[in-house]
Amino acid sequence: MVNKNIPLAERLRPKSLDDFIGQEHLVGKGEVLRTIIEKQQIPSMIFWGPPGVGKTTLAQIISNEMKMPFFTLSAISSGVKEVREVIDLSKKSGKAILFIDEIHRFNKAQQDSLLGAVEKGIIILIGATTENPSFEVISALLSRCQVYVLKEFDKNNLLQLIDRALKEDVFLKTKNITVKENEALLRISGGDARKLLNLFELVVDAISSSDSTSEIIITDEIVTSIAQQRIALYDKGGEQHYDVISAFIKSMRGSDPNAAVYWLARMIEGGEDPKFIARRMLILASEDIGNANPTALVLANNCFQAIDVIGYPECRIILSQTAIYLATSPKSNASYIAIEEALGAVKKKGDLPVPLHLRNSPTKLMKELNYGKEYQYAHDYDLNFVALEYLPEKIAGEKFYEPGNNVRENELRDFLKRRWKEKYNY
Repeated sequence: MVNKNIPLAERLRPKSLDDFIGQEHLVGKGEVLRTIIEKQQIPSMIFWGPPGVGKTTLAQIISNEMKMPFFTLSAISSGVKEVREVIDLSKKSGKAILFIDEIHRFNKAQQDSLLGAVEKGIIILIGATTENPSFEVISALLSRCQVYVLKEFDKNNLLQLIDRALKEDVFLKTKNITVKENEALLRISGGDARKLLNLFELVVDAISSSDSTSEIIITDEIVTSIAQQRIALYDKGGEQHYDVISAFIKSMRGSDPNAAVYWLARMIEGGEDPKFIARRMLILASEDIGNANPTALVLANNCFQAIDVIGYPECRIILSQTAIYLATSPKSNASYIAIEEALGAVKKKGDLPVPLHLRNSPTKLMKELNYGKEYQYAHDYDLNFVALEYLPEKIAGEKFYEPGNNVRENELRDFLKRRWKEKYNY
């Protein structure tokens, strides 16, 4: 008999790929992850994606399909000792799968302890992380793993989960539940399937306990009211984690230092990893401030390095200083837009050939083929500038960078206009 105390998200956890919702780019028919599972040829791997998108579930499904011993560790509560114990058990069984949740929280020594066993095939490592593994997983371990990116659930995926809960859960299917409105459920869950299902169960239980009528009608107003009463203010393990960091980033982008330090305080009080906060500020310094104030990136980078040396509680001061500086800096997303436009051109036009005058010509044959022949050395000309075409012929004259309207980038606009004249007539 199923225990009612087990959360809905756990009761509905799929046991096979056919029951798995979402991540069609990985587990759809003929896709890469499904293929290697079906062939029973899985490598060590890392699942990278936001909370509640199926990382743990996929690891368990792989274990079921491979029929191998399955060990799970949490990077929050486990260390080198626990890793070595699992390796010893794996040696006795021949081979086993080790799933490590939040592997980004393992330090270098803990990650190093996995290397030998992964390399020798004693364990198949499956790591789960919400952070970019390129930054958080040591290169030696990362090179031995395939990285699979899991996407946030879309609206259809989330509605499928609610529908499944109503039809398949042993407790919910006995109730007369009508989901009249779903916007609040979807909005509060933020694409997190676990959060959605647990919120849905919370709402159903709250209505059931306060209403003796047989029909349970779920509306946005009811969901919002119950969520505000029952959901914790901050949970670095998942619940409000991404909502608060989103508010923090948007406050700095919106040039509000008061709101920025408030949301920063919420994260500090909740025990958030200071490197997580600093990394987000480092991204914002480039994405939202950029060349409007290049010093912002320097300060954000220094902040990231400093907190690694200092740590809590003193690093809160450095975080606060940086957040306030970023919030009060002039803003420009021109660099972000420029690279997105350029990437769009690359995807649309493909690998366009490098113009002959820009090509390297280290050999006689290359020189005979006119590689580099018409190149003009900018330093031989006034202002260290010559009006030469540097783009491929098919996109000659394209403009990806449009300086922002701020003091610093207005200077850049004048700089370009003086040199390129009509071509860059901003």
